[in-house]
Amino acid sequence: MDKKSVGKILSFTSLVPVIVSIIIFFKLRGPDADIYMGITIFSVLSITGITLAIVSWILSKKSIPFSIVGLLGNAFVLIGAFLLILAMGISPQ
Repeated sequence: MDKKSVGKILSFTSLVPVIVSIIIFFKLRGPDADIYMGITIFSVLSITGITLAIVSWILSKKSIPFSIVGLLGNAFVLIGAFLLILAMGISPQ
């Protein structure tokens, strides 16, 4: 495989963590949800997605829109996880 096809595959793969995070968010919601497990899952998935988006951006210059969408989507998930950590730190026990 050449660099461009690997980059294209990675750019599509960088969108998968965003979709999985959305599915997990809807599965874990409710009053008895373990919020720290959710934060950990969201953080790991978004860091993985950001890494895949950056590598695909470097390898393939043709599929830049998918890389940008993957990068922005995973960045929003990571920001959401950060805001959840912040809210858990502020809230009274």
